[in-house]
Amino acid sequence: MAKKWEADPEASFARRLGKSSLELGQTSGNTGCPDMWELDNGDVAVIGADLTASYEGRLPDDVRIDPGERLVIIPRATILAAKADIPDA
Repeated sequence: MAKKWEADPEASFARRLGKSSLELGQTSGNTGCPDMWELDNGDVAVIGADLTASYEGRLPDDVRIDPGERLVIIPRATILAAKADIPDA
C-alpha cells in the first residue's frame, strides 16, 4: 500500500507557475491574489478563494475533503497561464 501523502510545512516557495494575478489583470495589487507556486520539494501551493463550505454538499461521490483540507478555487486564466510551467510527467 502506498504511503499517504502529507504536506511538508517546511517546504519553501521555489518558483511561480504562470503569471502573477497582476500580470493577468485579476487584481489591482491591493487585495488577495490567486496564484500558483512550485515548492522546493516539487509540491504545488495554490492561493485562491476558500469555497469548501459552498461545495461540501455537492461533491462528486468519490471526492472527500479531509479535516485540515480546503477546497480552493482559482480563475481559469491562472491555471492556463501555469500550464507551460507544469511538466507532463
